Amino acid sequence: MDIISLIVFLAIGALVGWLAGVIVKGRGFGVVGNIIVGVVGAVLGGFVFGLLGITTGGLLGSIVMATIGAVILLFIIGLVKKA
Repeated sequence: MDIISLIVFLAIGALVGWLAGVIVKGRGFGVVGNIIVGVVGAVLGGFVFGLLGITTGGLLGSIVMATIGAVILLFIIGLVKKA
């Protein structure tokens, strides 16, 4: 992975984390928090979509999949914090 790919990966992670934060709680988590939520959400989204047999293509499909995974992640974290 070259430096440009890494920058794009982190930028998409930050975008997805911010978007999930806005959807779930009305604001983001800061740059580092957004990147972490976005990257973990992308992994979770890929896992869930794989279980459901759903495939996504291209950059937009990856962003949608990662956003859904990040929203699921934040929902689960919210449930755990309440318990």
